[in-house]
Amino acid sequence: MTILYFAWVKEKVGLSQEEVTPTGIETVAGLMDWLATRSDRHASAFAERKLIKVAIDQVHAPHSAPIVGVKEIAFFPPVTGG
Repeated sequence: MTILYFAWVKEKVGLSQEEVTPTGIETVAGLMDWLATRSDRHASAFAERKLIKVAIDQVHAPHSAPIVGVKEIAFFPPVTGG
């Protein structure tokens, strides 16, 4: 699956996207746990998970959402307008 990172999540991870093949991971929360083990940069990015929003195949989703069969997951901070 393709993982996309935006704003400060991207800055902390040091990548705008990456391809991953996690095994045995069923939810966004589980994926975030798994990603946090990939590097110190990933761990830093996912340290405050409650601040991170998620889109699965371009649709906003909760951290409890299933990821089986998903092609793309985006992680980003809350967005505000003005």
